[in-house]
This record gives sequence, C-alpha cells and structure tokens, in this order.
Amino acid sequence: MSIGAFLLRRLGSGALAILGVSILVFSFLHIVPGDPVDHLLGGEATESQRKDLEKCMGLDRSMPEQFVQFLGHIVDGSLGVQCPNPKGKPTVASRIMDVFPYTLELAIAGMLVAIVLALPLGVIAAVRRGTWVDTFATMTSLSMIGIPTMLLAPIFLLVFFIWLGWLPGPTETGWAALILPSVAVGVHLMAMLARMTRSSMIEVLNEDYVRTARAKGLPEHRVLINHALRNALLPVITVAGLQFGSLLSGAIVIEKVFARPGLGLTLLDAITERNYAVVQGTVLVIAVIYVVINTLVDLAYGLADPRIRRG
Repeated sequence: MSIGAFLLRRLGSGALAILGVSILVFSFLHIVPGDPVDHLLGGEATESQRKDLEKCMGLDRSMPEQFVQFLGHIVDGSLGVQCPNPKGKPTVASRIMDVFPYTLELAIAGMLVAIVLALPLGVIAAVRRGTWVDTFATMTSLSMIGIPTMLLAPIFLLVFFIWLGWLPGPTETGWAALILPSVAVGVHLMAMLARMTRSSMIEVLNEDYVRTARAKGLPEHRVLINHALRNALLPVITVAGLQFGSLLSGAIVIEKVFARPGLGLTLLDAITERNYAVVQGTVLVIAVIYVVINTLVDLAYGLADPRIRRG
C-alpha cells in the first residue's frame, strides 16, 4: 500500500472517529441534569440576561438544530462562541489557541524528560539483567508507576520550591518554571517506557540476528544500538506516541497544581461551568490530536522497521 493510500484510509477512519466523539460529547452534555444558565449567571440573574445567554448558547433551539449549529461551527473553524461573550476573542477556537502553546510546551518537555531517562535505564537494565543494576532500575520504575501524579506533583512543589527554594513555583515564568511540572508529568511516563524498553530489549537480545552480529565481531555498542535497540523500539514508539497524545490533551493535575493554563485546565473549568461550547470544542481538539498522533505513530513504524515499510 502506498503512503498516499494509507494516509487517505487513516484520514477517513479518523474523520469517522471525530464525528463519533462529537455526537457522544454533545449527547452527554445535554442529558446531564442541571441548567447551564444557572451555573454561568448564578441565581440572581434577570430574566432578560437568562434569555440572552440561552440565545447565545443556542438553548432556545431544538436538539437537532443545536447539533447542526455545532457542526457548522466546526466547519467555519470557530468551534462555537463563548458565552457570556468575553471582549476581544469571543470564539472557542481563540480560547483554545491561547492555552494550547502552554500544553504543547509542557507535553514536549515531559516527553523529553521521559525519553532521556527511560531509554538508558531500560537498556542498562536489560543488558545487566539479574544484577543489582537491574533490580535498582526495576524498583525505581515500579515506584514511579505506583505513585500517582496527583501526589507526586505537590511533593515536588513542596520539596524543591517551598523547602529548598531551588526552582520556581506556580505563576512564575521562564524556562526554569517549566522544570518541576515537566519532571512531574514525565516521571510516570519514564517508568512505563523504561519497563517496556527493558522487556523489549531482553526479547530482542535473544534473537539470531543479534547473535550473528556479535559473531561477526561488531563492537558491543553497535550491536546494542544498531541491531537490538532499533527493533526493540517498536512497542516503545507505540506507547510513547499514545502517551504524548494524552499529555497534549492536558495534564489536568499538573496544570492545576502549578497554576499553568492549558487544554486540561480549560476543559476542567468548562465542565465545572457547564459551558457547552468550550467543552465540545476542547474535546473535539483532543480527539483530533489523538487521530494525528496515531497516524504519525504508524508512519514511525516504517522508519523503525524496514519490514513494515515494505509491507
């Protein structure tokens, strides 16, 4: 199958998935009990204010008309209108674009932390299998997997910002302010990738082509990197790609603890406010991110394994 045909097929299936997500989130929002107008305006709003907000949100229309309106906002790129209308940037798309760079920055930094720590740790643990190095790496990975992010992030903040004062805390800016949140979001992923790298490397190191490479007298580092690690990376690429999509969808706990704007915090606030347009638009953007990431992961398979590229 050519790359063009593959991309066309994936784009078609991705479009169907995004449409399904749109229908589900629209349906769920409208069957949840409670009046969004009361959440946004409070109980002291006048009848005129309530009617204006209902008109802005499209609540004065039937359900099918509201869904068609939602699809129209997707087509025109606005993703809907924020209600009540803020000054300057009233569309949902403009609100998402304001916070997306912060989430992208955090996701990239967290992924770099995870990869830089996970690959060496996993490879060393596989090569030194059964030694104290392997035991230490395994215990470290399991500990990081077992500690939830909602506990790890406040601990990092308490130790490195409040007690030691080494790193900036919430609301501060600059590259140093990104260290604590990126480590907090990347450590859990690092533990997962390290475990997967170790398991995959152990399996690959027992393959015939690795033994053949060693029999030819190739240096050990070339055997490990060029022959073993490259083939062991396939499952790691899959998990890393999908987890990067999760990071982009918004590390809600991290953004909340470190007071960082982002997709996750925007979605959490919108759910609390029952702001239909923002919830629908944010979930749609997250769905698109997952589709794009999955497609890129499949393409990365071909780069990592020539057999898949030929297929």
